[in-house]
Amino acid sequence: MASKQAALGFIFVTLLIDTIGFGIIIPVMPKLIEQLIHGNLSDASRWGGWLTFAFAIMQFVFAPVLGNLSDKYGRRPILLFSLFGFGLDYLLLAIAPDIGWLFIGRIIAGITGASFTTAAAYIADISAPEDRAKNFGMIGAAFGLGFIIGPVIGGLLGSVGPRVPFIAAAILTLLNWLYGYFVLPESLDKNNRRSFSWKRANPVGSLLHLRKYPALSGLIISLMLVYIAVHSVQSTWAFFNMEKFKWDEKMVGISLGIVGLLVGLVQGGLIRIVHPKLGNEKSIYVGLALYTVGLLLFAFATQSWMMLVFLIPYCLGGIGGPALQAVISNHVPPNEQGELQGALTSMMSFTTIIGPPLMTNLFAYFTGRSAPVYFPGAPFLLGAFMMLISTILVYRMFRTEKAITK
Repeated sequence: MASKQAALGFIFVTLLIDTIGFGIIIPVMPKLIEQLIHGNLSDASRWGGWLTFAFAIMQFVFAPVLGNLSDKYGRRPILLFSLFGFGLDYLLLAIAPDIGWLFIGRIIAGITGASFTTAAAYIADISAPEDRAKNFGMIGAAFGLGFIIGPVIGGLLGSVGPRVPFIAAAILTLLNWLYGYFVLPESLDKNNRRSFSWKRANPVGSLLHLRKYPALSGLIISLMLVYIAVHSVQSTWAFFNMEKFKWDEKMVGISLGIVGLLVGLVQGGLIRIVHPKLGNEKSIYVGLALYTVGLLLFAFATQSWMMLVFLIPYCLGGIGGPALQAVISNHVPPNEQGELQGALTSMMSFTTIIGPPLMTNLFAYFTGRSAPVYFPGAPFLLGAFMMLISTILVYRMFRTEKAITK
């Protein structure tokens, strides 16, 4: 038990440092794109969506490959490879002379970007089935705490220069790589490893792998809608608030720091209290309902301070994610956890191929000169509708599963 707790501590710190590096660059990305394209914020939002698209399509192709490789060679070497790729990406972003360099960096990061996938498989390796929900919550906690620190630092460094945060992110990520090399132990026992198969590692086959389990196939559409919906916030938050409320990089960084604090409290603390009382099913319902309410409030906010207050119901929606992940993971044997997490990351990456271009182009359309009505909150409204549909689909899936087991 002590060794497992120590291993969870190692993976938590690794993900925390990784997330800090990622969070540092977010507040300054809109302004850097504006500079490189010599355009306005509305135009920059479109490019921001396509940069995420480039990252996502590479991750969609390569995540199942890395997930399957981690089932053969272990989690540790794949995690280190991923961290090194992110460090190289940040270096390229720091010296980029034009928008094309940003695309090259994002493509490299997409190919090697399996840190959270491998971490999820790592946690599954060392967790009992009944502990997986709360231990998966540590991923969200690391993400949240990293976003308390990273964006705030990025906003402050951005006032010095738009490229300074990228240099800081590169240094931090490469230090994280060194930390993992010397400290992070392997989690997958050699007896639980399996041979690598290209057939099982292709992204389409990886998605089809989810259909092997009846409960998982029923959740696919619901998960896809949730993942697309959250991009209404992830892809447009900085652009929306800079456009509508005239926030600067520092304010964007502070707001994302608040997001990180709330996510850390919810997934690192509240979920451990709420989940045992509600169980997986009710936790999913409550989480999706809160996401829906939060997005609707964002869409129609009229004052800057409202965006900060409305983060509370939105972030409370995070209680549903680990419960949903636990339902899926509990249907899969130990020697396929890496493949499963790779498949889920492929699905998430597939929705990231769709979500950011959809949401940023919707934002650009309703903030552009030719917009029929000025409504920068349009992506949030679409996201709320998707969350509502997802809730209905999850309810139908659970109802069907209960009817079969009677």
